[in-house]
Amino acid sequence: MRHISLFVVLAAAFVVAIPGLALADEGTGTTPSYDPAPTTSAPIAPDPDPVPTPTTSTPSKAVPVPPPSRVAASTRASTWAGLLLVTSTARAMPGPGGKPIKLVQPISPLGAGPVWLQVRGVKIVRGVRWVQMLLPVRPNNTMGWMRATDFIFREIHLRIDIDVGARTLALYRGGTRLKLFKVAVGMPTTPTPTGRFAIAEVIPTGDPKAFLGPIVMPLTAYSNVLNEFAGGNGRVAIHGTSLPDLIGKPVSHGCIRMHNANVRVLSRMASSGATVTIHG
Repeated sequence: MRHISLFVVLAAAFVVAIPGLALADEGTGTTPSYDPAPTTSAPIAPDPDPVPTPTTSTPSKAVPVPPPSRVAASTRASTWAGLLLVTSTARAMPGPGGKPIKLVQPISPLGAGPVWLQVRGVKIVRGVRWVQMLLPVRPNNTMGWMRATDFIFREIHLRIDIDVGARTLALYRGGTRLKLFKVAVGMPTTPTPTGRFAIAEVIPTGDPKAFLGPIVMPLTAYSNVLNEFAGGNGRVAIHGTSLPDLIGKPVSHGCIRMHNANVRVLSRMASSGATVTIHG
């Protein structure tokens, strides 16, 4: 069986709309894989590690930096997410002297849309407010401290719970379950990673018949088994599928597949920055 990177499939499906999207998945679990013809859209390489020496955050000329808005550490009841307005340095500790972890750009690397990061903590250092943000980089659950003035914040009350064993995805508001969907998950050899993650982007493919369906929602999660293959970097996502008969089975490279109608519903309700807990 040939391994197919979601990166390659997406690039072939909608090069003009989303060039170079890379994830980790496979064509099918038990039937021949789908392998579209290669395109001229080059895949995006994994983030370098260590990252280049960061520069001082510079406000975008197009988007003025507003005064700090209300923000708090995320809890089970609600999650805070920040819209990044400028190029900003994520640091190991709050404060300008913290060791740089990554230089974060305000344009998402996959869908070229806005960057929303989930808030995990808030601290004041010498009168300056810093926020601890969950970063969509390896290793999983990497966090970095960034200046609060580099963001606009919003509070999110919806969260996603994925049970790998039961192969279900549930959408909650507080303790109330709003939706329950059957999903496909990773194969035993390429399991879906478990832990607490966040939705990084919500990307329409522009093609409801595409292998990944009409919507792709990359997470801050990466495969614990696949580091790089077929041009992809092992990124895990929730997405639709052109193979609905495989829903409810362990057939992917780690991604969570949904019926196309269900992923459309989910994308309208859950936004970037929402918590995604995977267990099972």
